[in-house]
Amino acid sequence: MPQQGCRLRVLVTDKLASYRVAHRQIVSTVEHRQNKYSNNRCENSHQPTRQRERSMKGFRTVGSAQRFLASFSRISPHFRPPRHRMTATDHRTERATRFQVWDQVTEQTLTA
Repeated sequence: MPQQGCRLRVLVTDKLASYRVAHRQIVSTVEHRQNKYSNNRCENSHQPTRQRERSMKGFRTVGSAQRFLASFSRISPHFRPPRHRMTATDHRTERATRFQVWDQVTEQTLTA
């Protein structure tokens, strides 16, 4: 792939059949590895999109899902601190603090 700046050595995909066809047509000179677990790095990069898709299930219309997700995407990071940057104890403390803040905010909203 010239746009990447270096020569592609290996193409790693899952076992979806359409990948084989694309490989033959586009980059047939490159080794193609199909494995259930080898493309985890690629799949994890799509994780936020997949979380939104999972949240959309159960909605009757796309519009109602979008209205919910517009606010949900602003609120949900509040409950998910960056776990990879802290110890387990710090993570538990941070989550407890964030839930306390959430309880205070929603309590004030309900009483107002």
